[in-house]
Amino acid sequence: MDQQKAKSLRRWKRHRRVRKSISGTAQRPRLSIYRSLRHIYCQVVDDDGGRTLLSVSTQSSGVKESVGYGGNQNAAKAVGKVLAEIALGQGIKQMVLDRGGCKYHGRLAALADSAREAGLKI
Repeated sequence: MDQQKAKSLRRWKRHRRVRKSISGTAQRPRLSIYRSLRHIYCQVVDDDGGRTLLSVSTQSSGVKESVGYGGNQNAAKAVGKVLAEIALGQGIKQMVLDRGGCKYHGRLAALADSAREAGLKI
């Protein structure tokens, strides 16, 4: 098995392990974060209802113009701020964080901290 496939498999296993204990409800949905090399994506998911409530990424119209490159912490902070504004507008104040098998640092932590500063409870 080549190195990239092994790395991807390890992340997938961590994500499965974390998802055993994390589930989103209508009152406290799950904030699912995925990061690629060039962009960061997040969805707010109600697992009980089986639907996505909202999604924001560095390719979204509100974020794309404000940040040039989507693969850095500044872009993640912008995504977190926009996410919080939209969520609070829909009446969502609390979320549970699904880090997607990645470590809680760097871009992921910047996104979560920015959303907390904008008023979300994560």
